[in-house]
Amino acid sequence: MNVRQMWKAKLEGLAVPRAGGRRASAAAAASFAGDSGRPSPLSRTAFEGQVLGIDPSLRGTGLAVIEFSAGRPPLLLHCRTVAIPQRVPMPEALARIHRAVSEALDGRSVQHVAVEQSIYVQNFQTAQILGSARGAAIAAAALRELPIFEYGPTRIKRAIVGTGRASKEQMQRMVMSLVGHGRTLAPDEADAAGAALCHAFTYRGEQ
Repeated sequence: MNVRQMWKAKLEGLAVPRAGGRRASAAAAASFAGDSGRPSPLSRTAFEGQVLGIDPSLRGTGLAVIEFSAGRPPLLLHCRTVAIPQRVPMPEALARIHRAVSEALDGRSVQHVAVEQSIYVQNFQTAQILGSARGAAIAAAALRELPIFEYGPTRIKRAIVGTGRASKEQMQRMVMSLVGHGRTLAPDEADAAGAALCHAFTYRGEQ
Protein backbone atom coordinates (compact mmCIF):
# COMPACT_ATOMS: atom_id res chain seq x y z
CA MET A 1 0.00 0.00 0.00
CA ASN A 2 1.20 3.50 -0.71
CA VAL A 3 0.90 6.34 1.78
CA ARG A 4 -2.41 7.57 0.39
CA GLN A 5 -3.96 4.10 0.65
CA MET A 6 -2.69 3.83 4.21
CA TRP A 7 -4.31 7.11 5.22
CA LYS A 8 -7.60 5.99 3.69
CA ALA A 9 -7.48 2.53 5.28
CA LYS A 10 -6.58 3.92 8.69
CA LEU A 11 -9.41 6.44 8.60
CA GLU A 12 -11.86 3.70 7.64
CA GLY A 13 -10.69 1.52 10.52
CA LEU A 14 -9.08 -1.09 8.28
CA ALA A 15 -5.87 -2.97 8.99
CA VAL A 16 -2.66 -1.36 7.77
CA PRO A 17 0.17 -3.72 6.74
CA ARG A 18 3.34 -3.66 8.80
CA ALA A 19 5.68 -4.13 5.89
CA GLY A 20 5.83 -3.43 2.19
CA GLY A 21 7.80 -4.40 -0.88
CA ARG A 22 10.00 -1.31 -0.80
CA ARG A 23 11.92 0.35 1.97
CA ALA A 24 9.75 3.47 1.77
CA SER A 25 6.58 1.40 2.01
CA ALA A 26 7.93 -0.52 4.97
CA ALA A 27 8.92 2.66 6.75
CA ALA A 28 5.53 4.20 6.11
CA ALA A 29 3.76 1.06 7.29
CA ALA A 30 5.85 1.00 10.44
CA SER A 31 5.03 4.61 11.12
CA PHE A 32 1.31 4.01 10.71
CA ALA A 33 1.44 0.85 12.80
CA GLY A 34 3.30 2.61 15.58
CA ASP A 35 6.56 0.65 15.15
CA SER A 36 8.63 3.80 14.75
CA GLY A 37 8.80 4.38 18.47
CA ARG A 38 6.36 7.28 18.41
CA PRO A 39 2.57 7.35 18.05
CA SER A 40 1.30 7.33 14.48
CA PRO A 41 -0.43 10.53 13.30
CA LEU A 42 -3.87 8.97 13.28
CA SER A 43 -3.50 7.13 16.56
CA ARG A 44 -2.92 10.58 18.04
CA THR A 45 -5.70 12.25 16.23
CA ALA A 46 -6.16 13.54 18.88
CA PHE A 47 -8.23 16.38 17.75
CA GLU A 48 -11.98 15.89 18.00
CA GLY A 49 -14.45 18.53 16.98
CA GLN A 50 -15.03 20.90 14.07
CA VAL A 51 -12.34 22.73 12.09
CA LEU A 52 -12.91 25.50 9.56
CA GLY A 53 -10.34 25.34 6.77
CA ILE A 54 -9.68 28.50 4.74
CA ASP A 55 -7.80 28.91 1.46
CA PRO A 56 -7.78 32.71 1.14
CA SER A 57 -7.91 34.59 -2.17
CA LEU A 58 -9.52 37.86 -3.16
CA ARG A 59 -11.59 36.35 -5.98
CA GLY A 60 -11.94 32.71 -4.92
CA THR A 61 -11.60 31.99 -1.20
CA GLY A 62 -12.22 28.34 -0.36
CA LEU A 63 -14.01 27.37 2.86
CA ALA A 64 -14.60 23.94 4.38
CA VAL A 65 -15.93 22.87 7.78
CA ILE A 66 -14.98 19.32 8.77
CA GLU A 67 -16.01 17.41 11.88
CA PHE A 68 -13.59 14.92 13.45
CA SER A 69 -14.79 12.19 15.82
CA ALA A 70 -13.04 9.16 17.26
CA GLY A 71 -13.71 5.95 15.37
CA ARG A 72 -15.17 7.44 12.20
CA PRO A 73 -13.91 9.16 9.05
CA PRO A 74 -13.87 12.98 8.85
CA LEU A 75 -17.27 14.43 7.97
CA LEU A 76 -17.51 17.40 5.61
CA LEU A 77 -20.26 19.65 6.97
CA HIS A 78 -19.91 22.64 4.69
CA CYS A 79 -17.82 23.75 1.72
CA ARG A 80 -17.96 26.80 -0.48
CA THR A 81 -15.94 28.87 -2.90
CA VAL A 82 -16.46 32.58 -2.34
CA ALA A 83 -16.35 33.53 -6.03
CA ILE A 84 -16.16 37.31 -6.49
CA PRO A 85 -16.16 38.81 -10.01
CA GLN A 86 -13.34 41.10 -11.09
CA ARG A 87 -15.77 44.00 -11.46
CA VAL A 88 -16.46 44.03 -7.70
CA PRO A 89 -14.28 46.65 -5.99
CA MET A 90 -11.72 45.42 -3.49
CA PRO A 91 -13.43 46.84 -0.35
CA GLU A 92 -16.67 45.09 -1.22
CA ALA A 93 -14.80 41.87 -2.06
CA LEU A 94 -13.16 41.93 1.38
CA ALA A 95 -16.55 42.47 2.99
CA ARG A 96 -17.94 39.44 1.13
CA ILE A 97 -15.05 37.26 2.31
CA HIS A 98 -15.53 38.41 5.90
CA ARG A 99 -19.27 37.75 5.66
CA ALA A 100 -18.79 34.28 4.12
CA VAL A 101 -16.44 33.18 6.91
CA SER A 102 -18.92 34.46 9.50
CA GLU A 103 -21.73 32.55 7.80
CA ALA A 104 -19.64 29.36 7.76
CA LEU A 105 -19.18 29.70 11.52
CA ASP A 106 -22.81 30.58 12.29
CA GLY A 107 -24.81 27.71 13.77
CA ARG A 108 -21.78 25.40 14.01
CA SER A 109 -19.49 24.42 16.85
CA VAL A 110 -16.16 25.20 15.19
CA GLN A 111 -13.33 24.99 17.70
CA HIS A 112 -10.31 25.76 15.50
CA VAL A 113 -9.57 27.54 12.23
CA ALA A 114 -6.83 26.33 9.86
CA VAL A 115 -5.57 28.72 7.18
CA GLU A 116 -3.33 27.86 4.24
CA GLN A 117 -0.26 30.07 4.18
CA SER A 118 0.95 31.85 1.07
CA ILE A 119 4.53 30.86 0.33
CA TYR A 120 5.12 32.53 -3.03
CA VAL A 121 3.64 35.64 -4.60
CA GLN A 122 4.55 37.18 -7.93
CA ASN A 123 4.96 40.80 -6.89
CA PHE A 124 4.26 43.35 -4.18
CA GLN A 125 0.80 44.24 -5.49
CA THR A 126 -0.25 40.58 -5.54
CA ALA A 127 1.09 40.13 -2.00
CA GLN A 128 -0.84 43.18 -0.83
CA ILE A 129 -4.10 41.95 -2.36
CA LEU A 130 -3.67 38.45 -1.02
CA GLY A 131 -2.73 39.79 2.40
CA SER A 132 -5.92 41.86 2.48
CA ALA A 133 -8.04 38.81 1.63
CA ARG A 134 -6.29 36.79 4.35
CA GLY A 135 -6.87 39.59 6.82
CA ALA A 136 -10.59 39.75 6.06
CA ALA A 137 -10.97 35.99 6.51
CA ILE A 138 -8.84 35.76 9.65
CA ALA A 139 -10.50 38.79 11.24
CA ALA A 140 -13.93 37.14 10.95
CA ALA A 141 -12.67 34.13 12.89
CA ALA A 142 -10.64 36.19 15.35
CA LEU A 143 -13.73 38.19 16.29
CA ARG A 144 -15.22 34.90 17.49
CA GLU A 145 -12.09 34.40 19.63
CA LEU A 146 -11.29 31.15 17.83
CA PRO A 147 -7.72 29.77 17.77
CA ILE A 148 -6.21 30.23 14.31
CA PHE A 149 -3.43 28.03 12.90
CA GLU A 150 -1.52 28.50 9.65
CA TYR A 151 0.00 25.74 7.52
CA GLY A 152 2.18 25.98 4.42
CA PRO A 153 1.10 24.19 1.21
CA THR A 154 3.99 21.72 1.40
CA ARG A 155 3.11 20.70 4.95
CA ILE A 156 -0.55 20.24 3.99
CA LYS A 157 0.34 18.08 0.98
CA ARG A 158 2.68 15.98 3.09
CA ALA A 159 -0.01 15.40 5.72
CA ILE A 160 -2.71 14.50 3.18
CA VAL A 161 -0.95 12.80 0.27
CA GLY A 162 2.36 11.82 1.84
CA THR A 163 4.54 14.04 -0.35
CA GLY A 164 5.03 17.80 -0.43
CA ARG A 165 5.22 17.70 -4.23
CA ALA A 166 1.70 16.41 -4.82
CA SER A 167 -0.28 18.07 -7.61
CA LYS A 168 -3.55 19.92 -7.09
CA GLU A 169 -5.35 17.01 -8.76
CA GLN A 170 -3.80 14.52 -6.35
CA MET A 171 -4.81 16.73 -3.44
CA GLN A 172 -8.38 16.98 -4.71
CA ARG A 173 -8.73 13.22 -5.12
CA MET A 174 -7.20 12.43 -1.74
CA VAL A 175 -9.24 15.01 0.14
CA MET A 176 -12.44 13.72 -1.44
CA SER A 177 -11.55 10.13 -0.52
CA LEU A 178 -10.83 11.14 3.07
CA VAL A 179 -14.09 13.01 3.60
CA GLY A 180 -16.17 10.64 1.48
CA HIS A 181 -17.80 13.49 -0.36
CA GLY A 182 -20.23 12.65 -3.15
CA ARG A 183 -19.39 15.45 -5.55
CA THR A 184 -16.15 16.78 -6.93
CA LEU A 185 -14.78 19.55 -4.75
CA ALA A 186 -13.63 22.72 -6.47
CA PRO A 187 -9.87 23.31 -6.19
CA ASP A 188 -10.23 26.09 -3.59
CA GLU A 189 -12.64 23.99 -1.53
CA ALA A 190 -10.27 21.02 -1.65
CA ASP A 191 -7.40 23.24 -0.51
CA ALA A 192 -9.47 24.57 2.37
CA ALA A 193 -10.49 21.03 3.36
CA GLY A 194 -6.82 20.03 3.11
CA ALA A 195 -5.87 22.72 5.62
CA ALA A 196 -8.53 21.46 8.04
CA LEU A 197 -7.43 17.82 7.61
CA CYS A 198 -3.78 18.75 8.07
CA HIS A 199 -4.64 20.51 11.32
CA ALA A 200 -6.54 17.54 12.72
CA PHE A 201 -3.84 15.06 11.68
CA THR A 202 -0.93 17.05 13.09
CA TYR A 203 -2.33 19.10 15.99
CA ARG A 204 -0.72 18.24 19.30
CA GLY A 205 -2.15 20.71 21.74
CA GLU A 206 -1.04 24.32 21.93
CA GLN A 207 1.32 25.14 19.05
